[in-house]
Amino acid sequence: MTGTEPPRAPPSGPLRILVTGAGGQLGRSLRARVAESPPPSAAVTFADRTALDVTRADRVAAWLDRHPADVVINAAAYTAVDRAAAEYGRALAANAEAPGLLAQACARRGARLVHVSTDYVFDGRAGRPYTEDDPVGPLNAYGRSKLEGERQVLELAPTSLVLRCGWIFSAYGGNFVKTMLRLGRERDTLQVVDDQIGGPTWAGDLAQVLLELAMQRPAPAGIYHFSGAPWVSWHGFAHEILRQAMERGLLERPPVLSAIATRDRPPAEPRPADSRLDGSKLAERLGGRPAPDWRIGLARTLDTLAQAPDGLQ
Repeated sequence: MTGTEPPRAPPSGPLRILVTGAGGQLGRSLRARVAESPPPSAAVTFADRTALDVTRADRVAAWLDRHPADVVINAAAYTAVDRAAAEYGRALAANAEAPGLLAQACARRGARLVHVSTDYVFDGRAGRPYTEDDPVGPLNAYGRSKLEGERQVLELAPTSLVLRCGWIFSAYGGNFVKTMLRLGRERDTLQVVDDQIGGPTWAGDLAQVLLELAMQRPAPAGIYHFSGAPWVSWHGFAHEILRQAMERGLLERPPVLSAIATRDRPPAEPRPADSRLDGSKLAERLGGRPAPDWRIGLARTLDTLAQAPDGLQ
């Protein structure tokens, strides 16, 4: 199977979009975005892991036979960076093998795959924002598993689109924003690294872009980069999280936040020091739209959490 898609006529009815991994952070953000602003001329179906295990070829094939799709947005992923080396089989199954299965199934049915990848496919040594054509070189097992997923997707279904992004956060699931809120309640002092920089990405903004790319005609293919602006370190990100959280009464008192170097507290798995992504190619595709301000997405995230006593686990 080469992955070459058969020619197909544009769908005569609503565009049929399937979102896999609908129970995760990005999947739930896509569901929220569709509920808030349904895409015109599209019917979006959501499948979480209990409904569709994307690591099983037979399940993927059976689902697409029963529920044909014109576009599949793959929001399913293994995202535990520090555990990926110890659980590499799981990481590879979710981040590489499953996207490959989806790509192959989509190619056989004339559907298109939109797959989400990561800034961690780079080593962080370029000293400038990475373009789509820059050499890759992941530093950790998570990045290696995601890179292999990219390769399988584009090899098995060349008309697929791979969207790299980084530092995803939202009101759903586990992420850096919710970790800072938890630690801010539990501790009087916090130490966060200040020598790793990137572009935080609100999952709501990412969901909007994924839906737009899924519906665009002619359909874009290949690799694109997307992240929020402005660039910031993890320490700077944490500072803004705590500041906005105090404004909303999500913290009773502000913890003392200190900046440290990565060498002072090495993570279980190495991270790129500079994983900024150059999003100019995607911006041009979207009509010159500037990168979204992640601080606005952070405000929306914290507003949602302030109204949700359970914390939206």
